[in-house]
Amino acid sequence: MDLAAIMGILGGAALVVGSIIIAGSSLMAFYDKPSVLLVVGGSIMAAMTAFPFRTLKTLPLVFKKAFLPKPANLEPVIAQLVEYSEIARRDGILALENKLGEVDDPFIMMGLQMAIDGTDAEIIETILRTEIESVSNRHKTGKAMLDTLNKYAPAWGMIGTLVGLVIMLGNMSDPNAIGPGMAVALLTTLYGAIISNMVCAPLGDKLAFFSKKELEVREIVVRGILSIQVGDNPRVLEQKLRTFLPPSARKADEAKAA
Repeated sequence: MDLAAIMGILGGAALVVGSIIIAGSSLMAFYDKPSVLLVVGGSIMAAMTAFPFRTLKTLPLVFKKAFLPKPANLEPVIAQLVEYSEIARRDGILALENKLGEVDDPFIMMGLQMAIDGTDAEIIETILRTEIESVSNRHKTGKAMLDTLNKYAPAWGMIGTLVGLVIMLGNMSDPNAIGPGMAVALLTTLYGAIISNMVCAPLGDKLAFFSKKELEVREIVVRGILSIQVGDNPRVLEQKLRTFLPPSARKADEAKAA
């Protein structure tokens, strides 16, 4: 679970609520059903217009991915690939077949299986990179849906503002109608800004960060599988893959080894 995303959204909400309370206003003054209906419903309708339904129905999974990301740790993957390289170097690449049952990552298993089967290195690289491109495209589609909500929520807030102003100006003779009209006019803009800047835009950026890390791990796997397939020295493979680690992690590993 990504605590930073949860704390960020809850912290932002707490700042808004705290500011209202400190200002001495009532929270109920900032709640208006027509405004919520217009902004939330309008944003969802805009997203439905922008994307096919079969794509849009994956939006809950996109939010889940933002809060429950798949860990993308480089060090365990590098250690795993170096271990497979040592086995292949010592006992032959066919010996890796006994290790396939221990592999949890389908991407690593696919690469190892092709290497064991004697598939040409160029074909292995093409297939693995095609898989990476497919994953990248799925990630971009998920982020695009959040970007769409981020774009249209403030727009629907502005539509609500115009609706509220029309209601208010059309009932200037009735003082009781001015308040509800002004509430719709102001609160829809507020709701649109909150949805955009507290939820959709930050989560979209978080998904982009997670996608970058996941694709980085897959790039390490591609290079590791190709090195195992051609029979590179395990130490050379380790040094090659460790270049993906940040300098602080490399120094920590070197100190541990010393």
